[in-house]
Amino acid sequence: MKAHQADRFATIMLWIGALAIVAILIAFLTLILGRGLPHLTSEFFNGPDGVRGQLFNSFYILFLSLVLSLPVGLGAGIYMAEYAPKNKFTDLIRLSTESLASVPSIVFGLFGMIVFVNMFGLGFTILGGSATLALLNLPILVRVTEESLRAVPRSYREASLALGATMWQTLRKVILPTALPGLITGITLVAGRALGETAILIFTAGMNVSRIPFDVNPLAAGETLAVHLFAVKSNPLPGTNADQIADGTAALLIIMVIVFNICLTLPSRWLQRRQLGRNKV
Repeated sequence: MKAHQADRFATIMLWIGALAIVAILIAFLTLILGRGLPHLTSEFFNGPDGVRGQLFNSFYILFLSLVLSLPVGLGAGIYMAEYAPKNKFTDLIRLSTESLASVPSIVFGLFGMIVFVNMFGLGFTILGGSATLALLNLPILVRVTEESLRAVPRSYREASLALGATMWQTLRKVILPTALPGLITGITLVAGRALGETAILIFTAGMNVSRIPFDVNPLAAGETLAVHLFAVKSNPLPGTNADQIADGTAALLIIMVIVFNICLTLPSRWLQRRQLGRNKV
């Protein structure tokens, strides 16, 4: 009886915790979107002080950072999970990766400013911000890739190798397709973090934006929406309604993150269900 009561109490507490999290999320979205959505007009995007450039820069910097970080991060994770021998050196690499993942983003920002802005002479540019964001993403991508591949049952590898497949064929046709949902989830988390990053981009991409529509020049200034929100609240320009601009920018950021996560999460869920269906067969 006591065990049953303890189980019931634990279940109730877990439900309370889950409902509290959902309630906080709903309150947060209601507050931010309720205050910001009325300001998302055509003037807000295309006016003299519109955020069209910042919106484009947010996705452009995200795209460039993923182009720079995905090949290295996924490759390193695959090597650590499938090819690296188990010794003290690989343990040191894992420890270093985990340590880098816990470094505050502002430290990466200072590093990017010293290396890309000053040493390489790039100045405050989209390229410098993207390269520094890629460094921030790398440790997380390596760990997510390694853990996703290790979650694939060992029997899959053994069955493929027993049928005469090489290690590369096993990796390409068995392991990676099975681990793909986990990899997509990791990329989603990294991308969401990059969309809202501020400290790194203040030090590397700057707080100015090119007024050329959809400027793809990687050496142009690269203020993003998150940086714009910080600038508006910390140093409002005279004659502008900083509160309305900040509320609209915050709402737009929330909508961006939600839509981006949905666009990546739905394919991941579909792949998971498809994989479960294959496993049952």
